[in-house]
Amino acid sequence: MGRELSASGLGAVVKVGTCSSPGLRSRPPSSSSAPGLAVEVKVPTEPLSLPVGKTAELVCSYSTSVGNNFALEWSFVQPGKPISASHPILYFTSGHLYPTGSKAERASLLQNPPTGGVATLKLVDVRPSDTGTYLCHVNNPPDFYTNGLGLINLTVLVPPSSPSCSQSGTAFVGGSAALRCSSSQGAPKPVYSWVRLGSFPTPSPGSMVQDEVSGQLILTNLSLTSSGTYRCVATNQMGTASCELTLSVTGRMPWLPEFLSRLLRRLILGEVSWRGPCLRPPPSLLALRRPPSPGSL
Repeated sequence: MGRELSASGLGAVVKVGTCSSPGLRSRPPSSSSAPGLAVEVKVPTEPLSLPVGKTAELVCSYSTSVGNNFALEWSFVQPGKPISASHPILYFTSGHLYPTGSKAERASLLQNPPTGGVATLKLVDVRPSDTGTYLCHVNNPPDFYTNGLGLINLTVLVPPSSPSCSQSGTAFVGGSAALRCSSSQGAPKPVYSWVRLGSFPTPSPGSMVQDEVSGQLILTNLSLTSSGTYRCVATNQMGTASCELTLSVTGRMPWLPEFLSRLLRRLILGEVSWRGPCLRPPPSLLALRRPPSPGSL
């Protein structure tokens, strides 16, 4: 029985013995039958990458003695899933080609019938969902004795989609602000960079920290001159896309006086207590909290 393989491996000639897949069933040779010839499938060792919308040719060749039992199957598995989770794309058996599955209308063979040693798959108008591992499986009983399966990794390259810019919280003088930027699409995964627009200088490196992977920009020690328009640019080898955000820095924290007023009221009513010698309330607050003695009534 064949070994379980991960879809993260590179395309290669894989020794899997008599593995089976949907539509193709391998029959082990009986003890009475004569030994068959070798079946060997060869595919490129390097993964394939090409832009969205192009036509992919997944090269696969084989050597065997093609006979009445010859069968070919191409199947697909999504990234990170085991080979056992693969789904058929097309198969050739009994002299006929049968496309199947969601890629049936876009998948064909470079040579049909594929009986001359070439089993290359042609996939037109590739999409992001086509990224994954493709399996070229040749089955030709009683030829069971070497490689019958080849794996090819395909990555569909997609330019970054227009990113979304957002701000976390309100910016005040002396405080900090977190700006975020993210594209929903892009392969390879985009990297992000922030710049400030206009005549004002870009904040100093010490007060501006950005993460090109997550797309987050942290601005610290804000001042009124930190206000302005900031642009995020998402970039990969297929192109760039950008978004802009206007940051407004206010002069003070309007919630601070209200917060202190509430805290003072709760201290007087005894709803909160001070902890530690450095936070001991003044005598005037303690006098307000002390209940009157019976003699003073």
